[in-house]
Amino acid sequence: MSTVILILHALAAAALIVLVLLQQGKGADMGAAFGSGSAGSLFGSSGSANFLSRSTAVLAAIFFATSLGLTYLSSHRAGSSGVMAHVKVEAKPATGSRTGEIPK
Repeated sequence: MSTVILILHALAAAALIVLVLLQQGKGADMGAAFGSGSAGSLFGSSGSANFLSRSTAVLAAIFFATSLGLTYLSSHRAGSSGVMAHVKVEAKPATGSRTGEIPK
């Protein structure tokens, strides 16, 4: 189950990056007023911004939901323990650290 969510999470992240990079900034509308050619695009002059922003919002919600799902699944695994549970601590006797002796 977590593998499916992890794959969906990675795909949503990659698609979110692509959609953010495809969007134009707020200052790009001024270039369209002087005939830069964006008015004749696939979605029209304002249709692409609306479609891309809605798609970005949907992918952001999917990314957020898969993040929460992966967090929940990783914290509720059977037999899960902390990182320090596997560390072995060995007690070593002090070698002259209090008496001023230099250890050999």
